[in-house]
Amino acid sequence: MSNEERVAALSVHLEQMVRIRQFEEKVQELRAREEIVGSVHLCNGQEAIYVGSCAALDLTRDAVFPTYRGHGWAIACGVPLVQLFGELMGRTVGVNGGRGGSAYFTAPDYGMYGENSIVGAGAPIAAGAALAATFDGSGRVAVAAFGDGAMNQGSVHEAMNFAAVRSLPVIFVVENNSYSELTPIASMVRIERLFKRAAGYGMPGARVDGNDPEAVASAMSQATERARKGAGPVLLEMLTQRLVGHYIGDAQQYRPAGEVEASMAAEPIGRLTRVLAGLGAGSDVLREVEARVAAEVAAAVAEATAAPLTDPTSVMEHLYA
Repeated sequence: MSNEERVAALSVHLEQMVRIRQFEEKVQELRAREEIVGSVHLCNGQEAIYVGSCAALDLTRDAVFPTYRGHGWAIACGVPLVQLFGELMGRTVGVNGGRGGSAYFTAPDYGMYGENSIVGAGAPIAAGAALAATFDGSGRVAVAAFGDGAMNQGSVHEAMNFAAVRSLPVIFVVENNSYSELTPIASMVRIERLFKRAAGYGMPGARVDGNDPEAVASAMSQATERARKGAGPVLLEMLTQRLVGHYIGDAQQYRPAGEVEASMAAEPIGRLTRVLAGLGAGSDVLREVEARVAAEVAAAVAEATAAPLTDPTSVMEHLYA
């Protein structure tokens, strides 16, 4: 890849990460004004995981199963911002007509098969999608994404064991932001290098710099290629940090003084901006991207706000049981 090609590819990553960051910042603002209600979990600081992962997927056939912290995955999958704002604001233009809200929406047309508020519950669902792929000839790879705390859930253990035994095309992505909700992962496990658990299931595991979209994309490309060849699942532990609370309203009293400020030095947007500057992209690249995305976010919010509120009497529609 030439320097120009790399700059072009990284510029795309930067814009997508800025889009996710500005979306989450606007969501926080709308939640404070109660234009969005209910529990909301933001992903500020973890953007490189979503952007790098989706760059390596074929979303015309692959399937992503994120957790309730799924806004970034949805945007990286290509879900339009107006549909996402509309969903969180309970508007008819929402991707699920305003019925799912922040933690439950799904967008299968974009390869994003739904959030899940049950910790770790997406792992067995993704294994099921991967199992189906072994019969339908689609070549589909399923991605189960969850936090470090979910590694202690029985459903995740069962999904990994089943996937390994059946050599299923599923990639387990651990978004290790070092906190299991409000508790440091170091207090939850004896061995903090979570990817090492893969060996117990007989599958490969790797630790990835989750703040580097290039590193994420490379690891995901290798994993998806392996999975499509029928070689089975992979566990990728992606190290990152969240720059906000576990949920909106989290006072974060459990975090040591200065921790968030220190994390800002490694967060993916500033870091990638410095890489691009080193490649000769120019000092104004971030400012230009931020201005362009800000206009896009403002337009999406305006369109979503102008749409009617979803009729609450329709809450039981579009359900399948």
